[in-house]
Amino acid sequence: MGLLLLIRHGRTSANADGILAGRLTGVDLDDVGRKSAYELGDRLAQVPVVKVVSSPLERTLATTALALKSVPLEIDDRLIECDYGQWQGEKISDLAQLDMWKIVQEKPADMVFPDGEAMAAMASRAVACIREWDAQLTAEHGENVVWAAVSHGDVIKAICADALGMNLNDFQRIMVDPCSVSVIRYSSNGSAISKLNDTGHGWLEHLSPEAPQLGGQSGKDQ
Repeated sequence: MGLLLLIRHGRTSANADGILAGRLTGVDLDDVGRKSAYELGDRLAQVPVVKVVSSPLERTLATTALALKSVPLEIDDRLIECDYGQWQGEKISDLAQLDMWKIVQEKPADMVFPDGEAMAAMASRAVACIREWDAQLTAEHGENVVWAAVSHGDVIKAICADALGMNLNDFQRIMVDPCSVSVIRYSSNGSAISKLNDTGHGWLEHLSPEAPQLGGQSGKDQ
């Protein structure tokens, strides 16, 4: 089967301001996001990527245009951000005070966002999307095919959790930063992650002396 480069979109002003953007329109990359996407393109220039599949939102398409502009593009709605319903557009710091926030952090498989999507449904459609595209591209290009998918934090964490055989309730243990790359190899024997949350040469600059809290990402940098 294939080798997947799973890419999170670059930083947006919503990320920087602590806003849960969700599926809001008009949320584009900020200067930091554009710079990191451009630099990612430099790092990927020698990689023989045959196809990039992207979420339809502006920030993922902008990242794709900067990092993989010469690669054939397909848009797949199944890679879109989770529908956060009433939470969309709210400040993360305010949402963290709600009782339901504990479900998001500790039992995300049980979480259904008010007037929105269930996290389990998000995970199911994203994993199905990735596995279907991998099977199709492998059939077309052979088992050494390299392809890319550009999506969002929680979506990528769900895909990585599936590749690792993790329960969705444990996916908050995975951290996925803006413009990071995670590499998944699919095969007839299963799947394996060879790289997780790689942000390139500057990743050391993002290390913190404080250990990240369990579930500290979901909704934080979407």
